[in-house]
Amino acid sequence: MTASLDLNADLAEGFGIWALTDDDALLDVVTSANVACGFHAGDPATMRRVCARAVERGVRVGAQVSYRDLAGFGRRFVDADPDELTADLLYQVGALREFARAAGGEVAYLKPHGALYNAVVHHDAQARAVVAAARAAGLPVLGLPGSRLLARAAEAGVATHAEAFGDRGYTPEGTLVPRREPGALLPDADAVVERARRLADDGVIVAVDGTAIPTEAASLCLHGDTPGAVDTARRVARALRDAGVTLAPFA
Repeated sequence: MTASLDLNADLAEGFGIWALTDDDALLDVVTSANVACGFHAGDPATMRRVCARAVERGVRVGAQVSYRDLAGFGRRFVDADPDELTADLLYQVGALREFARAAGGEVAYLKPHGALYNAVVHHDAQARAVVAAARAAGLPVLGLPGSRLLARAAEAGVATHAEAFGDRGYTPEGTLVPRREPGALLPDADAVVERARRLADDGVIVAVDGTAIPTEAASLCLHGDTPGAVDTARRVARALRDAGVTLAPFA
């Protein structure tokens, strides 16, 4: 059984007057915040506010970096030149780092967002580009077990942390079901809670076809932009604590 587990969520996913996530409510639940850095979502005022409130609550701040794709919310693959991609990612980390420091905190890790996250599961050149950014920034990476990202990071001497997803469908191969396909999201909060319990108790994620996938994860991601996200996150946190799991940032 898992003794300790991090809960992370994607926050600051808004722009100007638009907001997709209830950042304040989720910061009362999660132990790590993946803060959008302006390329798929997140404007300076939002980034600053979320960093300040995360630090106030003792929530770890991570840089959620993305392709330059505001219009597509970072969910469209971009065939980016690796050197340019590395520069874009470092730019995002640098911006977030200043907001975190101004709040009395630090950026503690790097996590790709959306299409970039899915690309670096298999795309070697882009995985290397993300690793180059993380290494230059002196940050560990958070990613999918078995991905090229984590493999290339380990080869480069960059610390890695594996995560699982509480509300996303998995293929039998252990990758995420594309969002446009059936089964991309779990159907309801009960299913998400059961996913978290099974991961904590047995170290297993159940794929859309029923395959049990052994999974070692330091962190569990709960998306903040899905209906009922806050209530679901609260239920997951309560269920894990009731099962004897300590909720804490990954080491």
